Amino acid sequence: MKDIKFGKVAVLMGGHSAEREISLISGAAVLEALLSAGVEASAFDPAERPIWTLAELGVERVFNILHGGAGEDGTIQGALDLLGIPYTGSGVMASALAMDKIRTKWIWQVAGVPTPRSRVVQSADEGSAVIAELGLPLIVKPVREGSSIGVTKVARPEEFAAAFSTARSAVAGHIDTVMAEAFVTGTELTAAVLGRTVLPLVRIEAPEGRYDYENKYFTDAVHYRCPAGLSAELEADIADTVLAAFDALGCNGWGRADLILSADGSFSLLEMNTNPGMTGHSLVPMAARAAGTDFSALVLAILAEARCGQA
Repeated sequence: MKDIKFGKVAVLMGGHSAEREISLISGAAVLEALLSAGVEASAFDPAERPIWTLAELGVERVFNILHGGAGEDGTIQGALDLLGIPYTGSGVMASALAMDKIRTKWIWQVAGVPTPRSRVVQSADEGSAVIAELGLPLIVKPVREGSSIGVTKVARPEEFAAAFSTARSAVAGHIDTVMAEAFVTGTELTAAVLGRTVLPLVRIEAPEGRYDYENKYFTDAVHYRCPAGLSAELEADIADTVLAAFDALGCNGWGRADLILSADGSFSLLEMNTNPGMTGHSLVPMAARAAGTDFSALVLAILAEARCGQA
């Protein structure tokens, strides 16, 4: 991997989304790993400089570690395609689809990928109809946000309106589409994809099941188990399904699927992340370590897959 000539690399981090803070942390870790490996790399924040200045700077390859917003919804990917600069991760279409949780589910349902029942919610007044259809408890969340931003578990009918408001206005000045999803009880798992390989599953044990923004990134209250302790047959079955879900969306390079394993051995995929976190608490580096790949090697492997004009 170190023999690959990457040229001048820009690490895209920060941006304008609600996940800016996490992106900056992820980006700093990626940049440090690249510099330590002898790659000519520098930070680039699209919130501070226009994206087209990448070409003026002579950038030959981009490691995109922007989370959420334009960095993960196909917008940046389209701009990089126009500039002719290879970039990590999925292309325009796959990024846009994976960022939209509802459209992800529509595609997965057609492809036979198990995922919890859900529906778009247009108004807080739909609470009774949503509850009648999906039952309680249920999850209310924005369609196009990540890192558990704006996500609420609704246990009682009277909580629905507030949950809808939280999801709709999760980001100041931005109104998002809201969805409701049937709550599935079980063990939280995550499956990282690197190239065509699904890395060892990670089991997440959050206090009171609260794997929220704060517990994801800023506490040590969550326990992670990797290997996850599943049978080889079940882990292989989940890996096959995750790769099918990845392919159904047209994803490339790397990503991470979140899922729930029920007590009866069935499982449901919740969403696909095309630019997962690379912080000290992040799950892809954890899974890579379990597979014998350290952080630096992981970063180089992702960068080696940088392409233009992807799906």
